[in-house]
Amino acid sequence: MKILKVACVTFVVILGIGSAIRQSAPRARAADGVTAGVRVADREGNLRVPDDYRTSYQLLGSWAIAADGGGGSKEFHVVYASPGVIDAYRKDKRFPDGAVLIKEVFRAATSEMTTGTVSRADALKGWFVMVKDTRNRHPDSALWGDGWGWSWFDAGDRSKTTTTNYKAQCLACHVPARTSDWVYVDGYPPLRH
Repeated sequence: MKILKVACVTFVVILGIGSAIRQSAPRARAADGVTAGVRVADREGNLRVPDDYRTSYQLLGSWAIAADGGGGSKEFHVVYASPGVIDAYRKDKRFPDGAVLIKEVFRAATSEMTTGTVSRADALKGWFVMVKDTRNRHPDSALWGDGWGWSWFDAGDRSKTTTTNYKAQCLACHVPARTSDWVYVDGYPPLRH
C-alpha cells in the first residue's frame, strides 16, 4: 500500500511538472493571435502591442529608411516575430496562422563618428502589428483582411490603434510584397536557411 501511494504521488508530481512545462512553452500557432501566453487580439479583432515582445519574441531584422536628399537615414524599422514563427516559416515558406509580427518604427539620428557618418535609432514613433489570419476570423472588421490583421499604434499608447481601415492605411505599402504574403521577407535573414 505504501509503494502504491508513493507511485501515485510521483505520477501526480510528474503530471504537474509536464503541465507546467507545456503551459510555459511558447506556441508558434494560435487561433486568435495568442503567442507565448499573451493575447494580441481580442474577440472583436482589436489588436494591441504586447508588453514583453522584446524579450519573448524573435528578432527578424531591421531596415534603415534613407533620408530625403541623402545623408543618413530618417527612420529605422526593427521587426520581431512571435515565438516559433521563424522555424515554421523555414519549414513551410509561409507564416503560420496566429503568427504575430511587430515592427518598431524609430526616428533616426545621424551624426559623424570615427567610423564615418552613422545613423541610429532615436525616438520611438510607434508600432505596426500584423497577425496572420488564415481563417478570416473577423470578416466584418476593417482591420482584418488579405490573410492578416493590421494595426498601427502611436508611441504614446500601445493598446489603441490609430488604424481605421487596413485597405486605406496599410495595404498600399505592402503591395510590392504581395507575392510573399504581404511581408518583405527578403529583409529578414533568419527566415532563410
